[in-house]
Amino acid sequence: MKASPGFLHSIHNSPVKFDTTHSTDFLGLTAVSSPAWESSNYGEGMIIGVVDTGAWPESDSYGDHGMGPAPARWKGQCHFNNGSLCNNKLVGARVFNNSLIVANISMLCSDSPRDCDGHGTHTSSTAAGSFVDRASYFGYARGTAKGTSPKAHVAVYKALFGEYSSPCDAVAAIDQAVADGVDVLSISFGYDHIPLHEDPIAVATFAAVQRNVFVATSAGNAGTDLGALHNGIPWVLTVAAGTIDRRFRARLKIGNGFSVSGSSLYPGTHSTNESPVVFMGDCANATEELIRGKVLVCQGFNQLLSLNNSGAIGGVFVANVTESLLEELIQILLPAIFITTEDGKNVENYLRNHPAAKGSLEFGLTSFDLSPAPTLASYSSRGPSHSCPFVLKPDIVGPGSLILAAWPSNIKPKENGPSSLHTGFNLLSGTSMSCPHLAGVAALIKKAHPEWSPAAIRSAMMTTADSLDLSNQPIKDAGKSERTSTAFGIGAGHVNPNKALDPGLVYDAGAIDYVNLLCGMNFTAKQIRAITRSSTTNLCSAPTLDLNYPSFIALFSVNYSSSSSPNEVLEFTRTVTNVGKGTTSYRPTLTPLEGLSVKVVPNKLEFSSEGQKLQFKLTIENNHPVKKKPFVSSGYLRWTEDGGDHIVQSVIYQCRLIYPI
Repeated sequence: MKASPGFLHSIHNSPVKFDTTHSTDFLGLTAVSSPAWESSNYGEGMIIGVVDTGAWPESDSYGDHGMGPAPARWKGQCHFNNGSLCNNKLVGARVFNNSLIVANISMLCSDSPRDCDGHGTHTSSTAAGSFVDRASYFGYARGTAKGTSPKAHVAVYKALFGEYSSPCDAVAAIDQAVADGVDVLSISFGYDHIPLHEDPIAVATFAAVQRNVFVATSAGNAGTDLGALHNGIPWVLTVAAGTIDRRFRARLKIGNGFSVSGSSLYPGTHSTNESPVVFMGDCANATEELIRGKVLVCQGFNQLLSLNNSGAIGGVFVANVTESLLEELIQILLPAIFITTEDGKNVENYLRNHPAAKGSLEFGLTSFDLSPAPTLASYSSRGPSHSCPFVLKPDIVGPGSLILAAWPSNIKPKENGPSSLHTGFNLLSGTSMSCPHLAGVAALIKKAHPEWSPAAIRSAMMTTADSLDLSNQPIKDAGKSERTSTAFGIGAGHVNPNKALDPGLVYDAGAIDYVNLLCGMNFTAKQIRAITRSSTTNLCSAPTLDLNYPSFIALFSVNYSSSSSPNEVLEFTRTVTNVGKGTTSYRPTLTPLEGLSVKVVPNKLEFSSEGQKLQFKLTIENNHPVKKKPFVSSGYLRWTEDGGDHIVQSVIYQCRLIYPI
């Protein structure tokens, strides 16, 4: 193959990792006056391409009531066996299975874009699902389902087949989406610890960005370990996952008026009749004879699975558990409620005083009082990016935990559920869910500002992101005992779509800027051509590690020492473009960074016209000895408009090098 005409580079097969009713409310999109939806007409005319496991075209989320056809530039095709399954909402559906054919692997639905997994239906409807009334997961999260860009068109590119997924098929799918004319790509999967020139997503998306296609990718679900993030690619948006303020609840009611609420997602259609309620410690000795027909209260959850088929009416499990574990526990399809130890003590005391008490369990409740919110989800992968540590990743956080979105009606929603359990909507968690939220937001911005580049759209989201939660406190990390999140977890912060449509200033960049970064990272000409898929020579005329990015990462050496210059100094040069009113000015403010001296020059940016570009320099000096300087420190640079409404915020994150570059 390498000897074939036109050969540039080959990519090794690598394992792929996959990475709503209320989430749009949580993002502020459904407010009485939502600038994001109003200014973009809900994303009308935008085409979002989703590379995933396909789509279930019969879902109500693909309904096209009131939608016009795709723009005339659209070149997509519908490859369902019944071509009429596409419509003005679902405007394209293709399948990329060449690797399966070559390997002679036969799978259900492998020759059709129909989704026989569910992941692709969920992600595509999260990005651009139509309004669907009375949506719910067996009564939970009941409301109107809708994507973040509900009037955008959707095109699905099926390239994922579980363990048989091939990078070659993924690249072909992305290339075809770009050729078809999508405006935005949503990619909720990735490849771990692969250099940029060998990363299928990095290679394919470089061409997409060159063609002015915005690309959102998922950061991964590897948890709190530093450097576990994938898709740390400088030309895409890398999305972490956060929680929202919604709880799924159930209630234990005992006797005359005593009740306690806990967490549950049990999909049973009934609330139990009154039955004896018994407390049995850790329930290790709970024999079928003792518990049949009763509601069991247990300390801990070790006996959770033994409750199934035990004859018990249901179980109440007392334990303080982490957010991620609770999320896992409540999805076990048993009639169970999980309550805190404090509530458990109250229940225990009541039962000791009322040994003959009877009670009932009420399921299917939803509340909106979770605090703090948002938090960084414990499963969300953390930076830095192994493939490009000179750009701070992830970029931003979006809703990712227990997101309600469309689901194939013939696939049971939970692997451990009964075969008879089906629903048109499912609750899933992961950066796979946060990524399409941001893809939808990008479509709104692109509709409102069609002249903006992918980098400008990314900048608009990042510089307007919220660094504080709903209680006006720094966003917490659910995987770190609710400690304050770092930029390696949340990047710039949590997306704020309404602010993102009017950022004031943007940090722009294009293909040549990314090539200069690759040159600065000492990529060879061959490696760069593998990414750009171009035979162009003289690539590295202006190598730099200083990409015009809306965030700053200061990498100081652990072992730095110099008798002539005891302090390390890093300089960053940035160019901002005025996308607000013509004549305006901005002044900088800096939050203190522990152990660092930070300066900005000039102290004022004065713009005389819209579209004007001005430059500034940020200098960071590490003025502490190596042994005393902090491992990490962070702060913000904020450009505040004089007499205006815009605050353009960029995170600054300093860390000592934790692995060789």
